[in-house]
Amino acid sequence: MDKNTPATAKNTQAFYVQSVIAFSVALLGIAWAVVFLPLDPWARAFLAMTSLFLVSSTFTLAKVVRDNQENQAVHHRIDQARIDRLLAEHDPFKQVA
Repeated sequence: MDKNTPATAKNTQAFYVQSVIAFSVALLGIAWAVVFLPLDPWARAFLAMTSLFLVSSTFTLAKVVRDNQENQAVHHRIDQARIDRLLAEHDPFKQVA
């Protein structure tokens, strides 16, 4: 592999499982709080709505961060390919008129 080529980051199966378990425990915890805390109905509804908004915005933020990283990697590869092409086409012994 070329030293200028970025290595692709791969998650292990254990990391994936740990992430799913952590998300599940957190989601079950907030669901338990919404259902069993001694709250008025309006406070329970507000807590449920806020929790759903937090979960959905977390997924959106994770997607945006991932997309930005992928976009930067593509730009880096394109720039590197342009530089490699320019260096390959360059002839240091060519006379400039």
